[in-house]
Amino acid sequence: MKVLVTVKRVVDYNVNVRVLSDHSGVDLNNVKMSVNPFDEIAIEEAVRLKEAGTAEEVVVVSIGTSACQEQIRTALALGADRGILVETDEVMQPLAIAKLMKVLIEKEQPGLVITGKQAIDDDNSQTGQMIAALAGLSQATFASDLAIGDGSATVTREIDGGLETITVKLPAIVTTDLRLNEPRYASLPNIMKAKKKPIDTYTPADLGVEVAPRITTLKVMPPAERQAGIIVETVEELVDKLKNEAKVIS
Repeated sequence: MKVLVTVKRVVDYNVNVRVLSDHSGVDLNNVKMSVNPFDEIAIEEAVRLKEAGTAEEVVVVSIGTSACQEQIRTALALGADRGILVETDEVMQPLAIAKLMKVLIEKEQPGLVITGKQAIDDDNSQTGQMIAALAGLSQATFASDLAIGDGSATVTREIDGGLETITVKLPAIVTTDLRLNEPRYASLPNIMKAKKKPIDTYTPADLGVEVAPRITTLKVMPPAERQAGIIVETVEELVDKLKNEAKVIS
């Protein structure tokens, strides 16, 4: 079985994001970029399936600028076999990504597609579901446990009410939640080996997909600064401030 894994290039989660002075977007100059954390979990799960003999090949896909090769190489160092880059300078939105993935799924014929449940930059949580809809595949979202059977996958899902276990027919789309696994670190030998692993490059035009954004960002604003808190000495003082300053009680 071949496993296809999506990898998105995002601002590293440790970076303190700054908004551009003209409010047109986020300042990316000299900012550390990394693999979306939920996609790291997807890579780890695919590699574990390969190590268990369930999967024969792990292919990672990234869609974006040429700089995305860095994140593909990271995935290759973590155990993926080869990479695919769909290179474009357009701002990629979930529907366009899903259309490109549909074509790549038809081309690669994977038995399983694993994506992160969402990206930490836009938090849309839409791409996996859109891929499943366009490709006509089964889907299991927010997976915290995955077991591959004979022609099917049993997935435990994280839902508002607790856990839900479902079985879906393969090929299928699975999106990863935090508790699915703990990603490994790439070793130095594997980082060196990753430099020699192949990356196939396409453009959206090569795949016959129009990726022009359908939504335009008008303005980006940082969150409003919160007023500093205070420590009160007595319950009476607390009630007085809630009543007279915050005016949340009368």
